[in-house]
Amino acid sequence: MRNQLRKSITTLAFVLSGLSAGGVLAQIPNSPIAFKQDAPDRYVVVRGDTLWGISERFTDSPWRWPEIWNFNREQIRNPHWIYPGDVIVLDRVSGTLSIAGRDATGGAAGAAGAAGAAGAAGATGAASSGTGPAARGGLEVGGAAGTVKLSPRVRAESTAKDAIPSIPANIIEPFLSRPLLVEPDGLDNAPTIIATEDNRVIIEAGNRAYVRGIGDSKEENWFVYRRGNALVDPDTNITLGYEAIYLGTARVTRAGEPATVQLTTVTQEVGKGDKLLPAGVPEVPNYAPHAPSVFMQGRIVGVYGGLGKLGEGGPQSIVTLNRGRADGVEVGHVFALYRPGPVIVDASMATNSGPATFKVPDERYGLAFVFRIFDRVSYALVMRVTRPVNALDVIQTP
Repeated sequence: MRNQLRKSITTLAFVLSGLSAGGVLAQIPNSPIAFKQDAPDRYVVVRGDTLWGISERFTDSPWRWPEIWNFNREQIRNPHWIYPGDVIVLDRVSGTLSIAGRDATGGAAGAAGAAGAAGAAGATGAASSGTGPAARGGLEVGGAAGTVKLSPRVRAESTAKDAIPSIPANIIEPFLSRPLLVEPDGLDNAPTIIATEDNRVIIEAGNRAYVRGIGDSKEENWFVYRRGNALVDPDTNITLGYEAIYLGTARVTRAGEPATVQLTTVTQEVGKGDKLLPAGVPEVPNYAPHAPSVFMQGRIVGVYGGLGKLGEGGPQSIVTLNRGRADGVEVGHVFALYRPGPVIVDASMATNSGPATFKVPDERYGLAFVFRIFDRVSYALVMRVTRPVNALDVIQTP
């Protein structure tokens, strides 16, 4: 049942197409990385940091994270784990960052690649207090070159779940486990609510519903959906898919045909004809922010949960892009956001066909990080903007 349902749903796949593991980056920016004048020589990672946020402490070009760390292509999708307590060191001569105590491949001195450097308490003391080696928990800094000497110490090992994520996990988690896009017939074969408790037109959290199509599925928890508006490519006028409108969650209380479910949460009205899909466990991507290796351009076709009548978005809004896996988009890609410039008429300059027209240049105003991809559509988190985000705005390789 689960496989049958997933065949009809455009599923998430973290795929890096056309990449050769271990190869060097194909895109070589024309300009060297410019570090901020007030960038710290050392920074102690704290809980709540993200790869993006750490990068912004050092440069205004956070999408160049792979170059800053001298990553190859394989390391983009498997970046060095960075943990709270790690000490990040800026080498201004080479223009790169590193973690104190780790070698070039990401292994930690005496820690088998876990948290690196010294323990969180000792490292924090080194950055904040500036006291002697004993107070710094074995982290000793000396000499003109700022040599780091690590002495053995006992500490708890970090696990992967403690690693610093690429972008704020709490914002994107709801968009990782839920299908956001369905094909035209993607919900036709999904379990369907055919009756409600006391024959109610609208049911709420705590109410029961009767569902056809769950069959012998062992799934206990389900998402409730309804097919939404079509996503149309503004450049080709082709329907890319349909938005899946998330209505809430349900739990199976009695198997059978029909099965009985109880709504556990509701975000919108639920009624007969609404569809159920198995609930998934979100997996937050930990891909390093990076620019596409080739020039790409596309459009924003929707602002998820946009505010106001115009559907405008802002920092940490979710936007839908009309480019996906088939176009070479990868999880971790960073796109620059542009406001399309209007075409103006210059009545003072006449031509044989009438007044002259000019296209005003597009204005760049922000950045977005791709965290989920489908075949022809992807979803991105708006990271930085200087003006509201609108549908039909242009996305482009930064």
